[in-house]
Amino acid sequence: MAPSQGGMRRSALTLLAGSALAQVLPLLLGPWIARLYTPAEYGQFSLVWTVASNLAVVGCARYEFALALETGDKGAAALLALCLRLLLAMTAMAVLVGVAWMIWADLSLAAALPLIVLAASASQALGQWAARAGQFATLAWGRVVQWGGGALAQVGFGLLQAGPWGLIGGATLATAAAAALQARPTPAGGWRGLLDSQPLREMAHKHRDFPLLNTPHAFAGALQDTLAIAMLAAWLGSPEAGAWALALRYLKAPASLVGGSLSQVLYPRLTQAGSFAEARALVRRSMLLLAGIALPLMLALLALGPWLFELVFGPEWRGAGELARSLAPYIALHFIASPLSVVLMAWGAQAWGLKLALVGQVLFVAGLAAGLHLGGLAGAGWGVSAAMLLYFGYFFWALLQWAPATREMT
Repeated sequence: MAPSQGGMRRSALTLLAGSALAQVLPLLLGPWIARLYTPAEYGQFSLVWTVASNLAVVGCARYEFALALETGDKGAAALLALCLRLLLAMTAMAVLVGVAWMIWADLSLAAALPLIVLAASASQALGQWAARAGQFATLAWGRVVQWGGGALAQVGFGLLQAGPWGLIGGATLATAAAAALQARPTPAGGWRGLLDSQPLREMAHKHRDFPLLNTPHAFAGALQDTLAIAMLAAWLGSPEAGAWALALRYLKAPASLVGGSLSQVLYPRLTQAGSFAEARALVRRSMLLLAGIALPLMLALLALGPWLFELVFGPEWRGAGELARSLAPYIALHFIASPLSVVLMAWGAQAWGLKLALVGQVLFVAGLAAGLHLGGLAGAGWGVSAAMLLYFGYFFWALLQWAPATREMT
């Protein structure tokens, strides 16, 4: 039976409340965390965490997103069993990557890589399992535990002067706790039954579009963050990589909070628009509204970025403020574009959007590399801003010029 409109609204509000609390806690505790750990420690943590996240995002080959398509409990249990087996295979691969990394770069922190991959992949898979069962309150609390609990644990480890291991340990333990919380309901045949023989080959073939089409997209999207942190760590060192990670975490937070809310409203209105002209007018108004919010934020960062970061996070993080200033144009453009991504789904333009996103990732890395070569950390920010101005400028122009006949444009 399809959920009622009231039930869908309650579920959405539950998830929204959980997401808001999960976002707010790390942001509020961030200044404290920044004073408990040095930029170098934050950079080492960010490097290992982004590499692990890049592996974890495809830890189940994206089969977990097919769980919602399985209406029968037996089929869903078989699909979950497939996810967990793939997860273990990715964890084994992470062990090899971690060992090679420790030998090649003498980075002992890489020993945590398999545990992070296991916890993050399990949390993602079991989150989809809980969502399929309509356990939205469980999902909301899982997000709070993962992000809010992770920040609290990092504070605790920081007070014990645990160094980068405290950042890794806090985030990993909270992610594992979220995975355990989301392991509801018990699958058909019980959790031990998942170890028994299941029709995994048939299930893998049935949902093969997920690993074939969704996995490359997800991996490439996560790879952008991994390459950025890796390039900064190799070129400038761990402190600068830490400054980059901290700056982007806070600069992109408004886009996550505001953009997520706006996109949830915009998407159904676009699909229900009486005409394409009405839908395009709605996109234009949304773009102007977002630009009106983004422009003052950009001007504030350009004028006060270094001072604000030094005031909030401490003198050690002034370099992150210099970076925030140079990234201000990119952050403003990202703030406008992020909620508008649902337009491509509403207009049936996902294929075009994927091609454009891949071009954008190449431009991002090229701008970062050029900026690093010419001007260090702040130069990297200006390079990214310049490169992404071209990308987002074309994206906005395409949306404003879009017509039904051009939906398959390439």
